[in-house]
Amino acid sequence: MSKRAIVGIIGLALGLWLAAGYGFSQAYAGKGRIKGTVTDESGSALEGVRIKLFHESSASGFETKTDSYGRWEANFVRGGQWRMDFSKTGYESRRDLAVVSEAGKPLTGTTVLKKVAGLVLSDDLMKLLDEANVLFNDGKIDEARAAYEKLLVENPEAYILNINIGNCYFKKEEYDPAIVSYLKVLDKDPKYVKALVALGNAYTNKDEGDKAMEYYSQIDSAQVDDVDVLYNIGVGFYKAGKPADALKYFQRSVELNAAYADGIYYLGLCYLNIQDNPAAIATFENYLKADPDSERAGQVKGFLEYLRKK
Repeated sequence: MSKRAIVGIIGLALGLWLAAGYGFSQAYAGKGRIKGTVTDESGSALEGVRIKLFHESSASGFETKTDSYGRWEANFVRGGQWRMDFSKTGYESRRDLAVVSEAGKPLTGTTVLKKVAGLVLSDDLMKLLDEANVLFNDGKIDEARAAYEKLLVENPEAYILNINIGNCYFKKEEYDPAIVSYLKVLDKDPKYVKALVALGNAYTNKDEGDKAMEYYSQIDSAQVDDVDVLYNIGVGFYKAGKPADALKYFQRSVELNAAYADGIYYLGLCYLNIQDNPAAIATFENYLKADPDSERAGQVKGFLEYLRKK
């Protein structure tokens, strides 16, 4: 997108995620290992979950899937920060971040995916939904939107599909129809967090900060456990010139994932803007532990040099 005040469409997991930026080079190769398990909220293993792994500093990555036991692994990967996007049709997508050491033991963990509320489809219709998601991921946005709309007509109780339809409009920077679609979800569930965030993002990109804040302010940071959602809300407040309001969202994102470099960076900026210099220094020092080599790391080092002279 040429104009993008908010980085990213809200990842509504119906298996829908953003695929841009995942290369197929071997720049990510190294001696590290990542192993994990994916379950539903009851603890049952989820087979066939797609995991897109992206190595931040080399800007490369690859895909894998969980086996029948919900297990997956990535071998011979480079050290540093990795972004991992988990997606399975019928479940909310999730993004985790981790810092891999090539010298240490394999990094392990369990990821829990939540069922998408308001989505009850037969196996055959789930297959059609998966096909629509593939169209979206392949950049065939108009075809994907038509497929989502057809599914919604045939299954009007699956109102959550309006998020996907809205995301198609958002992807094309057609924010007004995106807003109409997101509002249809709020008509059914006024507290649905992903719709509230999506509306805030759309209004932010329309340069209507007051309207964006109307939706962002309805979201309690303590009730959100998705670091990307927290990040998007925080960025919305920050870009509206409200770093003190943004602070709690970035704090929460870093509580959930101490290696979340984007959250740490903006947390430091918030402290810097409210002139809490000791907290800004500590936060930027933590940033360099998570991301020591990027172009942004150079900027952070400049912040630290400036702050330590004060």
